[in-house]
Amino acid sequence: MRNIPDIFYCHPAVYAVGKNYVITVPVNSLCHMWVKVGDKNYYDSSNGILCKSKLVHKMTVPVSALDAAKEYTVCWRRCPIDPENTKVEEYTSSFRPVDPKKEKINAYQIADSHGYVDQAIAAGHYFGSVGEELDFVIMNGDIFSSSQKKEFYTLIHKIAGEITYGEIPVVHARGNHDTRGKAADLFADYMPSEKGRTYYTFRIGPIWGICLDCGEDKIDSHHEYSHSAVFAQFREKETKWLESVVNAENPEFREEGISYRIVVSHCDFARKWYPPFNIEEERYEYWCKLIKKIRPHFIISGHDHECYVSMPGGPRDGFGQPCPAIVASAIDEIAGVKHYTGCAITLSGNRVKFLYTDEAHNVRGEDNFMDIEDHIRMLDMKGE
Repeated sequence: MRNIPDIFYCHPAVYAVGKNYVITVPVNSLCHMWVKVGDKNYYDSSNGILCKSKLVHKMTVPVSALDAAKEYTVCWRRCPIDPENTKVEEYTSSFRPVDPKKEKINAYQIADSHGYVDQAIAAGHYFGSVGEELDFVIMNGDIFSSSQKKEFYTLIHKIAGEITYGEIPVVHARGNHDTRGKAADLFADYMPSEKGRTYYTFRIGPIWGICLDCGEDKIDSHHEYSHSAVFAQFREKETKWLESVVNAENPEFREEGISYRIVVSHCDFARKWYPPFNIEEERYEYWCKLIKKIRPHFIISGHDHECYVSMPGGPRDGFGQPCPAIVASAIDEIAGVKHYTGCAITLSGNRVKFLYTDEAHNVRGEDNFMDIEDHIRMLDMKGE
């Protein structure tokens, strides 16, 4: 761990969104901020004006630029600004993109930590505890139980930043509890998004992925949402976007150099749920059909507070899973002590391993696929 400036609330975090990285820096006081990559500045601005009234600054940098530079410099001026106060302060961080030629890639998923900040950070350091290198992190929703305060967003970034130190990529997907609370409508202001959307594709090294957002897990009129939910229309728009990704003339997921295709979604939308969670069944069945065209190697989710793998055609497959679905996060209590479990993921050739590990780096369970191309060959045999 490195020291950070006093104005930083925590280490930066670098989120992969579309063809860009979104570098986020939570701060303790007002400032103007930008990042320098190579000889170019990327500003946190709004219609030509540098932003200052923010808890979290966000700067968007092309993936190609940061991958090539392998470092970025955060620059800021403390506010208020006057002719006598023009000092620019700087903090430089190294950045390690996922090497397309790396034989073994390690990732860690954090989901459903529900406010257990220290436990989630500790769990995320699993690979370091066993002497291996962590390559990227997946933040897969419900990091808190609601978005009741704007400050909760800074804590989400804190978990990402204190695991990665701002030196490796993070992938983020919104959870259903993130949609609740007084500050839930500010999600896209404080968290990574693409044109304000909380669903998007991403590319990190040899991995192409898609982050989906199911929104809430009950109908919009449910009393729990106090007339604030309009997710049916949100999912309809997302479906049209998903169609455009899948049916593009030159789809992203077929680009050169892609070895792994993954789907990140807080909710396991391919599973058939019991009432009142049995919503959008026709839509989710259609999503499965669309995603099957991508030929993903696996879906990774949280939401269920369990750790298991659901195989296509298995007892949990409700709508025609396009690939194996991994659900990997849990909170439990042993002898009066609450524990958090996340998921350590290793991709190596055609092998993928999922270790379910807690904040003390104990392995709570394991799933190991010897050949992740097997289900794709099965699709080919079926003519799908």
